Amino acid sequence: MKYTDDQIADIGEEIIKELKTVFDPEIPVDIYELGLVYDVQISDQGEVLVIMTLTSPNCPVAETLPVEVEDKVRGVEGVKSAKIELTFEPTWTKEMMSEEAKFELGML
Repeated sequence: MKYTDDQIADIGEEIIKELKTVFDPEIPVDIYELGLVYDVQISDQGEVLVIMTLTSPNCPVAETLPVEVEDKVRGVEGVKSAKIELTFEPTWTKEMMSEEAKFELGML
């Protein structure tokens, strides 16, 4: 069964809600607001690809954070499969954080 554009949008909203429950252990802000999620692609079959980065290639949760993200995305209703792709291009910088994240960290 192919999902409609509206269904895909709804799934995308739910994925973002789930991503906002995943926190970088060193920074008390979720990975979405930190700007670590570069893209979420959802096919009309419910296959999801999340392209994300880490604050640093040497991040202590480099092994566990992508697995946590994949598990959260897989748990969203309508998602048939989930894949996480780590990239370090472009390199993450503080400028990628949302205004909300900057405010929460006292950077505004």
